Amino acid sequence: MFEVYENLADYIVYTTFGLQKGERLSETIHFIIYDTLKIFTLLIVIIFFISFIRSYFPLEKTRKILSKHKSIALPLAAFLGVLTPFCSCSAVPMFIGFVEAGIPLSAAFTFLVASPMVNEIALGLLFSLFGFKVAILYLVFGIIVATVSGYIIDKLNPRNLIEDYVFELKFGESQIQELSFKERLEFAYHNVKNILKKIWLYIIVAIGIGGFIHGYVPQDIVENISKNAGVFSVPLAVLIGIPLYSNAAGILPVIQALILKGVPIGTALAFMMATTALSFPEFMILKQIMKPKLIAIFASIVGISIIIVGYLLNFIL
Repeated sequence: MFEVYENLADYIVYTTFGLQKGERLSETIHFIIYDTLKIFTLLIVIIFFISFIRSYFPLEKTRKILSKHKSIALPLAAFLGVLTPFCSCSAVPMFIGFVEAGIPLSAAFTFLVASPMVNEIALGLLFSLFGFKVAILYLVFGIIVATVSGYIIDKLNPRNLIEDYVFELKFGESQIQELSFKERLEFAYHNVKNILKKIWLYIIVAIGIGGFIHGYVPQDIVENISKNAGVFSVPLAVLIGIPLYSNAAGILPVIQALILKGVPIGTALAFMMATTALSFPEFMILKQIMKPKLIAIFASIVGISIIIVGYLLNFIL
């Protein structure tokens, strides 16, 4: 499918630049050129297609459904999280909107975890890079992490750990307007444009890091670190991932390079989950609406859930 990009990267690196195959520099540049073309192509196609589908399910309509059908709010919140490609920080306003709408806290927290960690962009890229099985397992386990985290947090009854003003905010009701086919295409186009505008730099940086790992980090070093960490490799990956702020599309080139270097898929995906679902910038925003104790509970539950999933993925894959 991407053979033309492979040939173009070959031509640029080996013909235009005159570099030799197998050298560290040539392998790094080849990785960066090929992955940049491939990932941005995938992003444009996936975001456009899913945005067109999402035009039939505006967030306001979904929020009303969740408000009216609270018995199924939690799985619906997880499903909504899959359909919304928010980063962890961008998901916070929707979390507030859920609370304001009277949606159970379990559903609100489920969305807060699911939206940045499991979305259509991540799944599309995972499928294209690692295959159907990895993408489906990531989807299933990601939804389980989000759902279990939301359920446990709700059972702890954290109402008193959330600022009162959050429950008093009123965002108003927006008009749900039916769109024409042309307007849906325009919506998808603008969504592609807006999302890429926000994430393109993260992706370029991540591809650069991935290229460096691919070209300059010896495979035996990565394998030795992974082996020496032993049973602690997954928790270590999660701890390293938390300070790093990225979205799923941005971190995937790094994940790809790590897996190529011998890092177990479960460990790498646990790192990805931690990077997308838990981040210091997200904690700083959450601090404005909830007390540090609840942030610590939230991070602990999600982090432990991700670690368990990492071990399970390593066992399965």
